Amino acid sequence: MTDYRIRHTTRYSYDGPVSGSYGLFHLRPRDLPWQQCRSHDVRIEPAAADVFRHCDVFGNDKTYFHVIEPHTVLEVTAVSEVQISPQQLPPDRLSIAWERARPDQRLELPDAWQAVDYTFATPLVDLPDEVHDYARRSFPAGRPLGEAATELMHRIHADFDYQSGSSSVTSRVTDLLRSRSGVCQDFAHFLVACLRSQGLAGRYVSGYLATRPPPGQPRLVGADASHAWAGCWVPGAGWLYLDPTNDRLTDEAHATVAFGRDYGDVPPVKGVIFTKAKESNMTVSVDMAPVPRADSAGR
Repeated sequence: MTDYRIRHTTRYSYDGPVSGSYGLFHLRPRDLPWQQCRSHDVRIEPAAADVFRHCDVFGNDKTYFHVIEPHTVLEVTAVSEVQISPQQLPPDRLSIAWERARPDQRLELPDAWQAVDYTFATPLVDLPDEVHDYARRSFPAGRPLGEAATELMHRIHADFDYQSGSSSVTSRVTDLLRSRSGVCQDFAHFLVACLRSQGLAGRYVSGYLATRPPPGQPRLVGADASHAWAGCWVPGAGWLYLDPTNDRLTDEAHATVAFGRDYGDVPPVKGVIFTKAKESNMTVSVDMAPVPRADSAGR
């Protein structure tokens, strides 16, 4: 297992005063069987007059805030400490035929009803025939689920180019098919769409990648901001998480923040402002670095 400290700063600047700002954020890493959030703190400047935190329908920590002090700069900084271990799934569960992993046909399992929610088209994950045709190649009859999902990840990594700034938060799956380039959000959406096109459950995951990986491990693509990957439901075992941007299964370099049907469910920070300003600018900085474990300090 590895301990990390994560610092995520989102800064908005405006060319005129903002009289009020309503926002929400998903910034607290989740507590999972393989991940524990040891501490978490968020600073909002100017200070918020009202903050409301709750758990959303997907089990994510979600916070609303309201700033009423006039300002030309708004900054939201989250600092978290997490401990992450490699996730392990039973090999026998990954070896079932992929057709037996359709949640609407496995309602005898207690978590199938939740997985069904991840099988439908959503605003940013449409399911055109082109997606079905692309995915079908990885899912011949009877192929083991883990093998099929992993090969799909390999193909997406090989067939599409990672290009920073080539898309926006409103980009759709069809945009990636047309341009053949995108960012981690696009790759995750596309993998999710491919899974859903076959009747499987595909989950969008928002999180972070280690910007300074442990010694001997390569620095991954997409580590300068929030990252995204996808999950495939595995009956009786949970979810298999795949990072098509880096062509690898997720590991202890991936810190999970939120689960959703697509990006629209789990934006790191978004909001609405009241202002006469004509221009604005947003910058995001993320640092996720390993820290010494407390039980090994001083040895």
